[in-house]
Amino acid sequence: MKAMEAIGDLLLAKGLISADQLRIAAIEQTARNEPLGRILVRLGFLDEATLRGALSEALAHASVDLDNAIPDPEALALVPLPVARRYQVVPLAFHAGSGRLQIATADPHDLVMLDQLAAHVARPVLLDPLLAGEAEIARAIDGFYGLEHSLDKILHELETREPQGSEPADARHPLVRLVDALVSEAIKQGASDIHLEPEASFLRVRYRIDGVLRQVRSVHRKYAPSIAVRVKVMAGLNIAEARAPQDGRISLSVYGRPVDLRVSTLPTLHGENIVLRILDRRAGIVPLDALGLPQDAVTALRRMMARPEGLILITGPTGSGKTTTLYSMLSAINSERINIMTLEDPVEYPITGLRQAAVGEASKLDFPVGVRALLRQDPDVLLIGEIRDRDTAEMALRAALTGHQVYATLHSASAVRAIPRLLDLGLSPPVLAGNLIGVVAQRLLRRLCVHCRVEEEADDRMRRLLGDEAPARTWRAAGCAQCGHTGYRGRLAVMELLRFDAELEDLAARNAGLRELHEAAVRNGFVSLADAGLRRVRAGDTSLDELARVVDLTSRG
Repeated sequence: MKAMEAIGDLLLAKGLISADQLRIAAIEQTARNEPLGRILVRLGFLDEATLRGALSEALAHASVDLDNAIPDPEALALVPLPVARRYQVVPLAFHAGSGRLQIATADPHDLVMLDQLAAHVARPVLLDPLLAGEAEIARAIDGFYGLEHSLDKILHELETREPQGSEPADARHPLVRLVDALVSEAIKQGASDIHLEPEASFLRVRYRIDGVLRQVRSVHRKYAPSIAVRVKVMAGLNIAEARAPQDGRISLSVYGRPVDLRVSTLPTLHGENIVLRILDRRAGIVPLDALGLPQDAVTALRRMMARPEGLILITGPTGSGKTTTLYSMLSAINSERINIMTLEDPVEYPITGLRQAAVGEASKLDFPVGVRALLRQDPDVLLIGEIRDRDTAEMALRAALTGHQVYATLHSASAVRAIPRLLDLGLSPPVLAGNLIGVVAQRLLRRLCVHCRVEEEADDRMRRLLGDEAPARTWRAAGCAQCGHTGYRGRLAVMELLRFDAELEDLAARNAGLRELHEAAVRNGFVSLADAGLRRVRAGDTSLDELARVVDLTSRG
């Protein structure tokens, strides 16, 4: 294959090998009739990961790191071990809806091999090959096959064998597979976080699904230190340090797609509490029109984004979807004509075309210093991950004053309350009023499961809350196997959008009170979080109980 023949020249051009090394490998290739890449790795001139990256570029094909991959048990079941060994492939993920089977192979362009493999798969499939190194494939076949990957079987295996130290070195060890299975099961269930919480006599495992924590497992406390060590090894943390908090990051391929895990450890009374935030790159970037917002809200957002300069704020508590909304807005304006730069803590989702920087000790950046540095990079649009103090607020406003469009997040209870919050940070009311495009306050509500939701007659309280447009019947949660017996499946966003006009700017410049600001906003079509949520209740998208859990309805009776 022409691209394969040119791999030596590519490696040489990139400075990954020397001309002498290439000549030695070529002599070996003539004598042994083996692929050049395999010979270079065997001679120790480069490693598998480097070769895989170069081959991916030469072949213009996506690659996968099998040493950091968690396979789908259903995919493994479709390709028997003898077939995997014969064709040197590793099944990674199976998508039943499309009938696509994702595999790892050393040569994704070998059509004869792919056709023969498809004939040996247990059911008709469309093969989706990814590039991997030959040694990685051999290790993965040995490591994945013959091992049980279900949580129940792994826990049974753990309980029926003797513990072998606090750090499982072998990838086949059940503790290693237990952590992998917990991660893969969390992703399959759509969890956003995994909590490993030590108690006096057991380790509790909880997933945060649709914004609510749900206990999924309890493990004997004797396994907690080994599980903590395994997570630390994966995250590159200090396994000898158990008395101080640590933060790290894990990059994995789960079900054939890249997933990052943000890891946080905290010493507690009974051991180290560990939280893994799941950052699914494929699910993280949602188009603006696919956020599930009413059309009037999307239109209002686009009107804000059309202003070429000024400050746009997104407010809400942790876990309210602020980052998803910000990335959706940036993706909507992302083009080669403008320079978009971000300052985040940390960078959660890499986006092509954006210059993304992370604050922290490693980068020696904080938000004020970082914004100053970004302003010297000729930006058109800036994203500041969070306005936490006066210095950051002043730098964000200075960027808006100098002709930039600035996006930032801020902690405030509502869109209107963001204004006094900024004034409390020391910003000047007249300057703020002239440079604030708008404020978006956001919450996430659980969506009623369409398979089991129950219709019922609206009672007096519901009619009072829902107002004149109250339907005769509303919906409530029930519970079924489809939603894990919670009554809810998935989430939806509700927003209140405060777009600044001349009246609001005048009131803000005069440091008007919250009542005046709110009344002026309502006169200009402002819809509060409560009203936006009640619209969703009337439409049957969520329940009144769920809305009351997230949004304050007490002032409405």
